[in-house]
Amino acid sequence: MIKNKIKNKKGWMRVAEAFIAIMLIAIVVLLVIQQDKKQKEDDSSVTYAYISNILREVELNNSLRNEILNIQNSSLPVLWSAFNSSAPQTYGKITGKIPAYLNCESQVCATSDVCLLSQSSQNQEKAIYAESIMIGATIQKYDPKLLKIFCWKK
Repeated sequence: MIKNKIKNKKGWMRVAEAFIAIMLIAIVVLLVIQQDKKQKEDDSSVTYAYISNILREVELNNSLRNEILNIQNSSLPVLWSAFNSSAPQTYGKITGKIPAYLNCESQVCATSDVCLLSQSSQNQEKAIYAESIMIGATIQKYDPKLLKIFCWKK
């Protein structure tokens, strides 16, 4: 009779060991998934920080801001392909500040327009990060423009 009770306990012990093993594996898998998710969030926050810094430098630099404001409304939106001819200093500032692991494009649009990434630049498989600022309020005139930057990883 005592041997039967010991045998029954051995069966429950194996069940408990299997349950604990499964729980440990599940915890490890969840930790790996959580860490991967956190890494992706960190990458996007770093990318947005780069974009925001570029926009802030353009916004705070009077000559770059005036260059954007002097673009005629009739030529808006100014796509990245024409950016170098319309705003060469701003183009140089943006391209000089872009990290090596990113591809970026910029546009200048009227505030009433929607700035969209050009079809030739769209990459459906990659995450695209976009930020914009409104440039305006000079002493001479008030004709605000929207400067938008789109970036994605190479």
